[in-house]
Amino acid sequence: MTELTYRYVALSDTGLRRAGNEDSGYASDHLLVVADGMGGAAAGELASSETMHVIRQLDRSDLDGDAMAALEQAVDDANERLAALITADPAVEGMGTTLDALLWDGEKFAFAHIGDSRVYRLRGPELTQISTDHTFVQSLIDEGRISPAEARVHPHRSLILRAMLGRDDNAADLSWLQPSLGDRYLLCSDGLTDMVTDDVIRRTLGAETIDMAATELVRLALEGGGYDNVTVVIAEFVRLGTEPDENLSSADGQPQLVGAAASQERPRTGEGTSGTDATRRKAADLDPEELRYAPRPPSRNRWFRWVAALVVIMAILGAVGAYAYDWSQKQYFVAADNGKVTIFRGVQADIPGITLQHVERVTDVELSSLPEFRRQQVEAGIQASSRADAEKTVAELDQLAVRPTPAPTKTPSRKPTPSKTTSAAAASAVWLQ
Repeated sequence: MTELTYRYVALSDTGLRRAGNEDSGYASDHLLVVADGMGGAAAGELASSETMHVIRQLDRSDLDGDAMAALEQAVDDANERLAALITADPAVEGMGTTLDALLWDGEKFAFAHIGDSRVYRLRGPELTQISTDHTFVQSLIDEGRISPAEARVHPHRSLILRAMLGRDDNAADLSWLQPSLGDRYLLCSDGLTDMVTDDVIRRTLGAETIDMAATELVRLALEGGGYDNVTVVIAEFVRLGTEPDENLSSADGQPQLVGAAASQERPRTGEGTSGTDATRRKAADLDPEELRYAPRPPSRNRWFRWVAALVVIMAILGAVGAYAYDWSQKQYFVAADNGKVTIFRGVQADIPGITLQHVERVTDVELSSLPEFRRQQVEAGIQASSRADAEKTVAELDQLAVRPTPAPTKTPSRKPTPSKTTSAAAASAVWLQ
């Protein structure tokens, strides 16, 4: 198997309609990266450059473990870095970046992709798009609803479905790429692919040198309108040990950092790219895709909105609470109170600071006089649909109540009083004797 290495070049341009460059590009003999920032003005530049600075830490020959694990960890670290920036400054919330990164382990590339920046491979005469756009129109293509040609002119072609946003719900695609001798790999932002067709990219990428190819691709993007920043990173595979070509920019072996991460914005003169506020507003008017990168300035009335929202929420909760309390006071139940069967108005619920039940009437029915089963029911509480229903329940309990039978009263005994007849008979008996 032939041992390989690659030559590289990175080039970025602000374009004809933007005041600053939100793209970042990087190329070295270990790492190739393109990041296209979103969020507008400083936020887009911040997202791509901070992501680039984290990913660049991979550009060393002593990586621990395999390249894929190292790349995955770096992507996670970059995403956490964006999250920390957003937490520290809510004014940049909504910023994000695309990312395409190729990490060389000496035999193959570990590849990470998220967003709509692209990676192409030119192998011989054949150009292949290695990455899959995380966009709305790509989802329509995958579903067979539109063709790639229709996607190029679709009104929502710039709508990204996945990007690095400082959240944990948008993971990057990870895979391995196995280069061959003579392959050329192109990493580019959508500032190129929106302006130049794949067929033109194929022909241009096959130029005599990769430096010529990079320069021509950027020129074609500008010639096509230059609506966006354009960044290209190209690698060409050669045999390991091949002498550096002194005519190439990578001959010195130094990494190449371009775009926002290098603070190398190159705004052009002229009506569409002047740094004045007036021309920036005009550029935004002419560029529909500006909505995708629109900044979110901090609101001076943010505190007022928070207070207003809190007042509205409290009002809603108060209204709901009042309705719930009014409803509860139309409910009844039968339960025990101090050993007596009692009718309560309200509901059986214990809420700190709120009384939801009141004694309506204490009956004469003793709890102890009820059968065991019914006594347990009363202790637990018997719901009633109305006051009349509660009274009916009490009447049924009263009928089941067992009242003690009173003990009989003893009448004192008396000696019988002799009658006159008895006394006369007794007297006669005595005389006869």
